Order: sequence, then structure tokens, then C-alpha cells
Amino acid sequence: MRDLTILGGGNTAFAAAANLSLRGFRVTLCEHPSFAWTLDPIRASGVIPLDGVAERGKAKIHRLTTNFSEGLENDLLLTIVPAYAHKPFAEACRPHLREGHILVLLPGTLGTLEVASILGLDQAGHSQVTLAETDTAPYVCRKVAPDAAHIWGVVTSLGVGVLPSGESNRVAELLSDIFTIDGLGPAEPGTEASAEPNTAVSLYSNVLECGLSSMNPVVHPPGVLMNAGRVEYSKGDFFFYEEGVTPAVCQVIYALDAERRAIGEALGLDLTPVDQAFHEAGFGPKGDLWSTINGSRMLTQLRAPGAMDTRWLTEDVPYGIAAWGSLADQLGVSASVMHSLVTLASAALGEDFLQTSRTVDKLGIAGMNREELLSYVTSGQK
Repeated sequence: MRDLTILGGGNTAFAAAANLSLRGFRVTLCEHPSFAWTLDPIRASGVIPLDGVAERGKAKIHRLTTNFSEGLENDLLLTIVPAYAHKPFAEACRPHLREGHILVLLPGTLGTLEVASILGLDQAGHSQVTLAETDTAPYVCRKVAPDAAHIWGVVTSLGVGVLPSGESNRVAELLSDIFTIDGLGPAEPGTEASAEPNTAVSLYSNVLECGLSSMNPVVHPPGVLMNAGRVEYSKGDFFFYEEGVTPAVCQVIYALDAERRAIGEALGLDLTPVDQAFHEAGFGPKGDLWSTINGSRMLTQLRAPGAMDTRWLTEDVPYGIAAWGSLADQLGVSASVMHSLVTLASAALGEDFLQTSRTVDKLGIAGMNREELLSYVTSGQK
């Protein structure tokens, strides 16, 4: 499947479109009409310059569009947008979806369940589209100019959950062809490329396990909230992971992670601890979380957000830990740390994230017990 569509126009969407184009894929980059301006810098040339540790060069994008009828001509749709954009993108896709489409959220954080509810795919007889999500984005990357991107790191393990789970092997095979690369480009002039594939695609048992395995909501909200004074005073002029994720911050992250894993246990899922997950994703050496982060070449290069109004709160709180907390409440699992962080983030930003969060109602799973939840994510039908 050399023809594919990337839905989105942000940091990772640009990086993925450029990297895959340089590897020979024919990429359609389709942005939502509300954000058409993100494509303006490359409309004339159709080129995204890419630098970093993956492919390098001027990537010619096969097609740029904000017309979803054109964007959905390909079977494989990689949706690389923030979690709060999942709903508008799903609504824009809905009139154009057909049998054979595979729509992947990179990452999802349980977003497949919300998208399934929006599309009406959670009702018996609606099996025209396969949904999937990953546990992380494939790259640590940023736009370094309105028309250019840089990739600082490529994850070594990309976990995938599929709805319905019976389609898992087919989707994993497709994503392996796209994201497994034979050799990693040098990060700096004079360094040698890796001789091993730098990304391995692995399967979760279902989308619940995948959505509960995202690490951004585990690390970002505690790190930003506990560094609030420094973020605002310095306007983000410090290295977030290297300087901000101190041993005390790690302790809060561990407490939050324990609640996440307890939700998994209530569902019969053995979720990977945060420090082990960071190491297995290729972020840093094996050890406790502080050691892994401080030994990470890619994470220690990332600066803090320049203000508190950052996706590390506005996305990772309502679409991450608040969603997990809602599921925890339904399953009877204690989530006091999750709820506390949601309350603090709401107060800090003057927003009520409890009102805007991704709840079990929005996920289409309200009132389901463990057996009903597992049956649904296996079959895709209620």
C-alpha cells in the first residue's frame, strides 16, 4: 500500500508526510478546512524540507488538499492530529468513508472508541471501516519553520490497538511496512547510521489496552503543573525533561501510573509501567524513570512549553487522565491522583476540564461492565 493519506497539518503530520514521501510513498496530505492555513506555506511548491535522524531532504508531497472527498480516495488514513481534533476530523470523514477504509489515530488515547461512536460503527451491522490507534506518535519532532520539519528521534516500538480486534494482524502488517525502516539516518554529521530497523510495530490485545498505554498523559500534566512557576517566569526557557522532571516529579508520575495500571488490572490487562515503557519505546536506557529520561538523547533536547496553555495540559488532561479517571469511576477503581491533577489543571487554566473531557459517555461505553467492554472491543459491536 504505497498510496496513503495523512490527515492533519501539524508538527507530526508534516514530519510523517515528508519522511514517508522521501521513502517512496505517495502521500496525500489532507487538512481540515478550518485549518487550511497550515498548508499555505507549501501550497506553491508542494515541498517539505526535512532534517534530523530519519530521512533528509526536500520531500515532494504527492497531493495537498482540504477536500475530504479527495483525501479519502486512499484506503489507509493516518490521522495525525491532537486528540481534541479527533471529533471534527471524524465528522469530516463520515460522509466519505467506505468499506475497506482503515483509519488510524496516531496516537489515540481511547480515541477509536469516540470515533466509532461518532461514525455509528459501534452498532451491529456497521463494519465498513476498521479503526486503529497507536500508543504514541512515531517520531519526536517539530516544525522548525512553517514549511519545514525536524525529527529528533524515532520510537523503537509503536504499539497498535485495532477495533475490531479481529483485524489486528492485517493492520499491524500494513503499519509495519510503513514505519519499520532498515537503518536509521545519522543524527549528526560524521555519526554512523544504525544497522537495525529502528521501529517495531507491536500489537495490543485491544484498543482499551492501547489507549491506557499512552505515556504522554502520565508524564506531561505532572511535569507541567509542578513546574508552573518556572514555565511562566522563563517562558519555557529550560529543558523540560532534563531539568523539570526531577525525582519528586517522578514520584507523582509513579503515583499516577499506579492508578492507570489499576484500571488495566480491573480489565484483566497487564499494563507496562511507565519507566519500562519509556525504555522500550527507545527514549532512553533501562532504569528508573529519572535515569531513563536523563540518559535520553532525544528527550533531553526538548524545551519546556512557553506557557501553561499548552497541549501538554489542554490535550493530555481532558483527553488523557480525565478520560482514564472517568473509566476508573465506572469500574470502581480509585483515581484520586488523576482527579486531583484534573482539578489543579482546571484551576490553573481557568477551565473546567471535567465538562470538556472525553468521558465514558462520549466514548460510547457508559454503563458497561468488564465483560461487556471486552466483548465490544473484540467484536466492534454492542
